[in-house]
Amino acid sequence: MKFLFFTDTHIKNHGFENRKDDYVESLKMKFEEIKEIGIEEEVDYYLHGGDLLDRPDISLKTAGEFGQILQSFPKPIYGISGNHDIFGHNPNTVSRSVLGLYHSFSIVELIHWEKPLILEDGDLRIQISGSPYRYDIDGKDHSRYYPQREENVDIHILMIHSFLLDKKFIDNIPYTLIEDIMDTDADIVLAGHYHTGFGVKKLNKKYFINPGAVVRISRSTPEFDRIPKVALLELNKKEWKISLRDLKTARPGHEILKKIDRSRDVNKDKMEEFKKLIRQSSDLKGYKILEILKEISTKEKIEASILEEAIRRLEE
Repeated sequence: MKFLFFTDTHIKNHGFENRKDDYVESLKMKFEEIKEIGIEEEVDYYLHGGDLLDRPDISLKTAGEFGQILQSFPKPIYGISGNHDIFGHNPNTVSRSVLGLYHSFSIVELIHWEKPLILEDGDLRIQISGSPYRYDIDGKDHSRYYPQREENVDIHILMIHSFLLDKKFIDNIPYTLIEDIMDTDADIVLAGHYHTGFGVKKLNKKYFINPGAVVRISRSTPEFDRIPKVALLELNKKEWKISLRDLKTARPGHEILKKIDRSRDVNKDKMEEFKKLIRQSSDLKGYKILEILKEISTKEKIEASILEEAIRRLEE
């Protein structure tokens, strides 16, 4: 069975401030190339790791244009929702988003946490578990990295939209290290969300894969140097072939990203001190509502179930 995995496409009505090309047209070209790679490689399924959209309520015009491209893919597209696909970091809102609309028309089939996908080819049985983004996915509880394996499954794939990394990051940003979840039951973990990606890592006889985002929207040095990729997986009972493939339609970073004006950079230490002052302030009007809830729940030691209920009511 063959798969093509790509992630973080960020479909948008218009371009990003950091880019100097026609972002929408460039993205359309990438989708067409990804489709053609799938045809050339004779893949059976396309897999998308989340953040198909840049926001859940893109315009009908943009939704229609990209919906037509996705409909032209010759094989099914299975995916999960990322943080940009939903409202309020709540995966239960996906039905109200354009991604939910695509799902209702079978343009993209969503894999839900509660219902893994089982694919069969002869005597080969592959399970794909889906773990969409949610606000606490990279908290102390790593349960979303541990889906249950169904009976008589030969290969178990977990597709997750989370901040999964191969090395340590900034302490005050929640993330999960591969080494922390190496005992997951999944044989292959396909991750999105982290745009730079970490390629293909094999640890504890398991594969952890993030080819990086299809798009480049920040002006960081890694993004200037990075060429967007897709991952190809050919799986059978005896052998697994996993490789990354560059997108030819992805132009060099210096051609599409605006140069950074170093004179406008803010001292990082001063910025962190400013953030501390904001957090200590009683005036939180400019603070994101989700962060307010999480901060209050932490300070007051409020139960997680109550926090979840508060977020659910806010979403409604």
